[in-house]
Amino acid sequence: MSLIKSKKRVADHGEVFTPSWLVERMLDLVKGETERIDARFLEPACGSGNFLVPVLQRKLAAVESRFGKSDFERRHYALLALMCCYGIELLADNIAECRTNMLEVFADYLSVSEADEMYRAASFVLSLNLVHGDAMTMRETSGAPINVVEWGYIGKGKFQRRDFRLDVLTGMASFSAKGSLFARVGRNEIFEPTTTYPPMTVRDLASGNA
Repeated sequence: MSLIKSKKRVADHGEVFTPSWLVERMLDLVKGETERIDARFLEPACGSGNFLVPVLQRKLAAVESRFGKSDFERRHYALLALMCCYGIELLADNIAECRTNMLEVFADYLSVSEADEMYRAASFVLSLNLVHGDAMTMRETSGAPINVVEWGYIGKGKFQRRDFRLDVLTGMASFSAKGSLFARVGRNEIFEPTTTYPPMTVRDLASGNA
């Protein structure tokens, strides 16, 4: 793959894609995390998914290793793996391509088509997790603050969703720093989700009823 789409995009946005061999070497530096299904990865300039796609592939390999003998668990933990991948991208064509690439990897792994609830649930998750916006300003292209959706699998086919503002989450480091006024305060006492949703099933997600 070419490392640039056009010289103009490089000049206007500094857009240069990381080669796949370098991506793999960088991910190997955090190999344990890439193979932990519920480890969360945020790529603040995700492009078309150069980093997020191989992260998802590694997570799905971990799903297969742990839950390959149970189709029910395999499907639900595969969705959890997808839920733990996040991206922000300024350019509209890139974010659309990233969503397509991620969905294709997920669908190929589970051998599902657009008619399958799991496919539609994954598409809904990606519409929330992959944001068309600016990571520097922490706002969507519409001007609204970027939300980060925290997903959790609570078992028996049900997922929990909580929404947080990205600009609030990025303040965690300063609040928890040694010597800070809030160093002894638990994070849960400072950082509250903007919205907490009732547990939901794949069917709920597939219908966008989340």
